[in-house]
Amino acid sequence: MIAPTTGRTDLPAEVDAPAPAWAHLVRLTDDTGLFEHARHGIVRREHGYCTDDVARGLVVTSREPDPPAPVLRLAECYLAFLTHAQDPDGSFHNRLGFDRRWTDKPGLGDWWGRALWGLGTAAARGPAAWIRDEALVAFDAGAGRRSPAPRAMAFAGLGAAEVLRARPNDQGAVALLVDAAAAVGTPDDDPRWRWPHPRLTYANAALAEVVILAGHLCGDGAQLATGLRMLRWLCDIQVVDGRLSVLPAKGWHRGSPRLRHDQQPIEVAALADAAATAWTVTGDPSWATVVRQAVGWFRGDNDVGVTMWDPATAGGYDGLTLHGPNLNQGAESTLALISTMQHARSRP
Repeated sequence: MIAPTTGRTDLPAEVDAPAPAWAHLVRLTDDTGLFEHARHGIVRREHGYCTDDVARGLVVTSREPDPPAPVLRLAECYLAFLTHAQDPDGSFHNRLGFDRRWTDKPGLGDWWGRALWGLGTAAARGPAAWIRDEALVAFDAGAGRRSPAPRAMAFAGLGAAEVLRARPNDQGAVALLVDAAAAVGTPDDDPRWRWPHPRLTYANAALAEVVILAGHLCGDGAQLATGLRMLRWLCDIQVVDGRLSVLPAKGWHRGSPRLRHDQQPIEVAALADAAATAWTVTGDPSWATVVRQAVGWFRGDNDVGVTMWDPATAGGYDGLTLHGPNLNQGAESTLALISTMQHARSRP
């Protein structure tokens, strides 16, 4: 039995951020899909496309309220790419070359989970009825599969939670969400390491977020509390002097020294995603502080004090190094920027 959604569904008006800008995402997209890489602001076609990024693109375009025509076209393109990437057994290809040939076999890695996240978001919030309908068909085709990878399951669980926004009695989505939270696991009672795994890697907050959603939507108060504790700990260890200092690309293993660079925009966006969910579920305004910190990281309130996007292109920089930003503006970083600004935007 799915519990009704409670709490606020918007963030406080005092969260100040520029509106999401789509120019660079349009620049990175052709009639096939979303290119993965760029050198500075220019697409690198030789690297082709990947399902991981296209799925993220479908998430942000589906979240956009009253999207303009170019954003609607992006959503259609990304949905078509994902349905093309999907194998009849529900798995997905990940890498498509510029020659429009797949370079891998279908599988159940992170890209499968992210594909279901994108499809679930489009099924619940897509900008057009025909997009929502087709996204649900593709989601259902993949939702019966299970990945051995906890992160892949977490991403898929986020998609299942989105489907449950629109279809509270969808048993396939319920089962996937429950299994996703179980795959994440439960941390022990050590306050120094409130995490179910000995290593923190990437998009860590997504794991806490899916536990929060499973606890909330399935009416499991203990699980909800566990997810909130995980997220609070993640936030606490990644804040220095009131600003975000997120875990670097190499991650952090329990008991080992912690590095500070290179920091990736995906970590900031994942924290903003999870904090926005925690705010919606609990109504606790302290989670809005985390969103403000995520916005601040992009605006220059970070360890180096530099803005993390190019105002000329609207592209997000690929990483924060000890000496400043990596000026390449690929899909992942640009989508992380857009996603964070979407959460920060106040809604009536």
